[in-house]
Amino acid sequence: MLDQLLDYSPNLGVDTLLLLPVLIALEAVLSADNAIALAAIAQGLDGQKLQSRALNFGLVAAFILRVLLILTATWVVRFWQFELLGAAYLLWLVFQHFFGSSQDEPDGKGASHHRPRFASLWQAIPVIAVTDLAFSLDSVTTAIAISQELWVVLTGGLVGIIALRFMAGLFIQWLDKYLYLEDAGFLTVALVGLRLLTRVVSPDFVPPDWLMVAAIASLFAWGFSKRKELAEALPSEDSVGLELEMELNNEELPAQEASTEPVVKTNS
Repeated sequence: MLDQLLDYSPNLGVDTLLLLPVLIALEAVLSADNAIALAAIAQGLDGQKLQSRALNFGLVAAFILRVLLILTATWVVRFWQFELLGAAYLLWLVFQHFFGSSQDEPDGKGASHHRPRFASLWQAIPVIAVTDLAFSLDSVTTAIAISQELWVVLTGGLVGIIALRFMAGLFIQWLDKYLYLEDAGFLTVALVGLRLLTRVVSPDFVPPDWLMVAAIASLFAWGFSKRKELAEALPSEDSVGLELEMELNNEELPAQEASTEPVVKTNS
């Protein structure tokens, strides 16, 4: 699809004008699952101020790593081990989220969060930077395939980092509002990890971009399908049973008390 877009451009200048918004849009689309993973990592710190600072410093470090990746991309793509490491890291994040030992208290509905906990800001920053780097293995190699203009790819990466920062800030707020959003986000992380793994094992079976976008959109639609306030407002089966039991006990109590009271006869 992108190759067909380039066929409409007669010269390099128009190519650049067409490629830059395409790369920016590509970065924005591919950053949605990245943003929710970074938001969940940042929530391992206590307090909104620390979470915001972790994202700021972490993404500055992430941009430096992205630049290094872009500058060495033609060398990196020769070694499948890099993509294998990226896939393994992303799938490890997914495993930790769904099956890792819970470090937070249950949310009151029987579910526990498995977010990593950090004792300080400087523990969270490298985790955020490395996580973004793992995601960048997919987006940067795609960007390099689209354009050989270094400044165009760097500009797209910079805009992607800025968009990622704002999206991660929004997701930090949304994670506290939507019941399934965090699980949906990590399922999309699993898709990216499996995509990288498939590129290593059998490139011919890599799913097309439109299928990935459709799957991610469907998962996020599910993630935003229920607000936590509505879920908490709905009574659970256990609470309904407890209320019914209390009502029955309250109804039987006067009858029991009445049967135990002595009957006093009075002479009329």
